[in-house]
Amino acid sequence: MTDTIFALSSGPLPSGIAVLRMTGPAVRLVLETTVGALPSPRRAVLRDVHGDDGEVIDRGLILFFPAPGSFTGEDVAEFHLHGGRAVVAAFLAFLGSLPGLRLAEAGEFTRRAFDNGRLDLTEVEGLADLIAADTDSQRRQALRLAGGAFRARAEDWRQRLIEIRARVEANLDFADEDDVPEAVAADVGIDAGLLRAEMERELQAGRRGERIRDGFEAVVLGPPNAGKSSLVNALAERDIAIVTDIPGTTRDLLEVRLDLGGYAVTLVDTAGLRQGAGDAIEAEGIRRGRARAAAADLIVWLDEDGTGPSTDVAGLGVPLLALRSKADLHDGATEAVSIHDRRTLDRLLDRLTREAADRLAGEAPLVSRARQRQCLEQAVKALRRAERPDLPVEIAADRLRQAGDALGRLTGRIDVEEVLGSIFSTFCIGK
Repeated sequence: MTDTIFALSSGPLPSGIAVLRMTGPAVRLVLETTVGALPSPRRAVLRDVHGDDGEVIDRGLILFFPAPGSFTGEDVAEFHLHGGRAVVAAFLAFLGSLPGLRLAEAGEFTRRAFDNGRLDLTEVEGLADLIAADTDSQRRQALRLAGGAFRARAEDWRQRLIEIRARVEANLDFADEDDVPEAVAADVGIDAGLLRAEMERELQAGRRGERIRDGFEAVVLGPPNAGKSSLVNALAERDIAIVTDIPGTTRDLLEVRLDLGGYAVTLVDTAGLRQGAGDAIEAEGIRRGRARAAAADLIVWLDEDGTGPSTDVAGLGVPLLALRSKADLHDGATEAVSIHDRRTLDRLLDRLTREAADRLAGEAPLVSRARQRQCLEQAVKALRRAERPDLPVEIAADRLRQAGDALGRLTGRIDVEEVLGSIFSTFCIGK
């Protein structure tokens, strides 16, 4: 972190305003060079911004955030300039010509905040989710994580685990001392069980958290030419799938993301289910459709004659919504839908919204990623193994240490190098 890094942190050019961000040891010198003096901390000032030979590149608002009270924990500067391509290109070229300065890599600002202890790994993931949030429920969940809710809970668990470990290890290391009670570790199983129960409650809610982040998934199944692709196109209000009268037109899985009532819903169009597929490609499409449906939150079955889903589809154990297509040809069919009747489409969207809300509504859980869930599962497993009352003290101490290591991986305190690259690479340049 000896380099000073900089990047365009705002959106694509041209734009009304372009925000250029900088962090590192040379920030103060760059500010004095470009705007003539160091601005007062955290106060916006209007200044001419100079480049080579003192030439004025632009005039804009400048902010200075001194270390350690900044996003990265280092000195940080922001230049709010006009968002023209020539303005931004000239300023970036000038910064790149200065010694010790370079363009930031993807996620490098946030990586420095993590390395300097300004964020833990759950807050980093929450920030990434906040940037990627498409719906209100995703925003609320991500904001909770980015605000440190999971960090506070994990820190509480860690402190309590340290206290339990301290009692066990005191019994182990100082058993011969008169001032260490013989039963000092006798209640370890009870305390470990209480801690484990809290983590398990968070894990139970976590499946919902992962669904909020990834989206509720509804897979459309049915025989060929039942109107599946036409329905998906109508609900998406754009052409997602090719529609023809030829059976087997849809071969692969086609997805569309919808925002229904503030919840992310993924609608998946699939190949028509039939015996004796036309060729190997269609057969593979049918196989993929069945596999996707087996892991979905809801199967929307669509057929023209109202016979309902086949036994193998009904046996998947996934909630089913059976509909009859071409409702305009079947008067009085309440469980029917037509792309030519907006009322039936709205009725279906309302039903999908209720299905998503039933599974995703409530306070946003803390667990939102598989990595977080796996760390908690490992901690729970270790604590459960440490609860046995007949367990030798040495074994209990080691299992409590394993639980502590799992919590450390959750927040990023230990053993995280293998996950850091994939996490930070999802950030945009300048964040």
